[in-house]
Amino acid sequence: MSKKLLKLRVNGRAIEVAAEPHHTLAQVLRNELNLTGTKVGCDMGTCGCCTVHIDGKAKLSCLTLALECQGSEVRTIEGLNEYSMHPLQKAFAECGGSQCGYCTPGFIMKSCELLERNPDPTREEIKEALAGNLCRCTGFMKIYDAVEQAAEQLRKKQPEPSPVKV
Repeated sequence: MSKKLLKLRVNGRAIEVAAEPHHTLAQVLRNELNLTGTKVGCDMGTCGCCTVHIDGKAKLSCLTLALECQGSEVRTIEGLNEYSMHPLQKAFAECGGSQCGYCTPGFIMKSCELLERNPDPTREEIKEALAGNLCRCTGFMKIYDAVEQAAEQLRKKQPEPSPVKV
């Protein structure tokens, strides 16, 4: 098989990389771009460890062929750099939302998508959003607590809407 040139943006940077047609986005991120924050747990799409954002949507990078991302914007856990430590990362640490930490990047990326779409989710909405992610170490309650805490912190950082003058 011959490699194909893949052009995309990863964490805000324009990237060109040669990729085999059968390589997944997870393989290219980890092996070609050295972005090892994206984990591969099951390689079958059942654990959520490999979750990244592709054009603003959380996707499983182990099930996505890299060449399908031609021209796309990809954000990995390393791309949450608008903060020195993203509120989700901080909340996971403070709430005990990770134990071994292997699944944490996937949970954070999925939670980030949720909070960007819905800044004030209910516990049920959090559970539903994270249903495809698995943690084998901790109880999920601490993960849900972390997402709620991060949501609260992120809402505090949001500017208040300007009053509408009539």
